[in-house]
Order: sequence, then structure tokens, then C-alpha cells
Amino acid sequence: MELKKIVSLILITILTVSLLVGCGKGKNDLNTIRIGVSPKPHKEIIELIQEDLEKEGINIKIVEFTDYIKPNLALAEGELDANFFQHEPYMNEFREEKDIKIVSVGGVHIEPMGLYSSKISTIDELKDGSEIAIPNDVTNGGRALLLLEKHGLIKLKDEVGILATEKDIEQNPKNLKFTPLEAASLPRILKDVDGAIINGNFALEAGLVPTEDSLILEDKDSPYANIIAIREGEEKQERFVKLMEALQSEKVNKFIEEEYKGGVIPAF
Repeated sequence: MELKKIVSLILITILTVSLLVGCGKGKNDLNTIRIGVSPKPHKEIIELIQEDLEKEGINIKIVEFTDYIKPNLALAEGELDANFFQHEPYMNEFREEKDIKIVSVGGVHIEPMGLYSSKISTIDELKDGSEIAIPNDVTNGGRALLLLEKHGLIKLKDEVGILATEKDIEQNPKNLKFTPLEAASLPRILKDVDGAIINGNFALEAGLVPTEDSLILEDKDSPYANIIAIREGEEKQERFVKLMEALQSEKVNKFIEEEYKGGVIPAF
């Protein structure tokens, strides 16, 4: 009987400690942001404000990703509290396709998408049948085609917008051939194609300077601001309010302008 009492007391103690640890973890989680980022410039921008947020009682844990799929799934599944790698049109398309509840809490910067080549120095040198690699996700693929249209290389159907595909091309005077590939892989295949339209962050990671190395480049009027995404319903949590205040600060604005010299543009 005495042994049973001892065992019962031990079990009660273990259960009590487990509950206290669990409650403590939940409380601490509201002071922590596990944020998924692309290496450049997203990680660098978050690192810039990491210490500032620690002084505000917010602990930032950075998780690096090199693709455009896992960060949103990890956020939706609770492995992350936020992510910082995408623009809102991409997030909206992904959210609808995967039926997940994530939202934007604000924009931070624009990464101008550009056309790069290791074979030619101007778009006038593109020959009949030249091969252009573009991102294979819907929104960035459409964005790439819109950039080419803006510079007169193709003509798209009226009002197709950011979801344009090759099927929406009405005029293609140079018979350009388009090869959709994963966005992150585009800098690596430059030597194998006549040109590639590369997202700004992947261009920077590859050592390219968008304002110097691109043949054509989006300007500051681009609607594709990179955002902070979180789970729907958590928008008013203090940790995210403080995160956005830090990211949309003069300190970050100055850093972006001085560090990236036009390759990344503040969106606030």
C-alpha cells in the first residue's frame, strides 16, 4: 500500500512538472518568433534588427530556406511563426492552391526581377529562337513575361496580369523559347541559355548586381514587395507588431539603400 502511494506521488509530480513546462513554453513562445527566411537579403535584414528586438523582449530564431515551397508549409503547420521570402501575389496563389490560412502583415522591400545573360550584353542581341529561362511558379513566371512585354520583346493578351503563361503570348517577334525552371536554380544555368529572368534575392546570392549586371530590370514601381507572412488570426500579437515596427524603420531603410545599391529597394 505504501509503495502504491509513493508511485502515485511520483506520477502526480511528473504530471505537474510536465504541465508547468508546457505552460511555460506556451508563454515563452509569445516572446519568440521562429522566422523562415531566404539567405539574401532576407536573413541579413532580420539579423540587422535581431538585437533590437531582443531588447524589446522578442527572441528571434532564424531558419534558412533555399526554396519557395517549404517556408509556407512550415508556417501553416506551426513549425515557424513567420516567414520572409515572398511577395504577396505569390503568397495568395500558394495559399489558395494549398488551402492554408496565412496572411501578410506588411511589406519590407522589393527585389527587382531582371533578365541576365552570360552570352549577350543587350536585349538587341537576342537572336531568333533564343532560349530564355523563367521561374516555373505561376506568379513569378507571369511576372517574368510581364517584364519582357514591358520591354517590347513579347505581347501578351489584354488583362492577363500576373498569372500570364506562355499560352497568353500573342506576339513573339523573335520566336523566343521559354524554359520554366525552379527559381533558385536559374543563376546556375545562365551559361546554358541565352538569358534567364532571375528573382532579385537569387541574383544577389549568386553574386550578381541587379543594377549593373541585368539587361532589363523592374523599377521601384513594382507591386511585388516582399512581405512578412504569419498565420491568420495572429496579426495583433505584440511580437509581430514589434517585428514590423523594427522592419519598417529608418535603420532598415538606410541599410537597404546603402547595402544593396538599388538591387533591393525599400517598400515603406
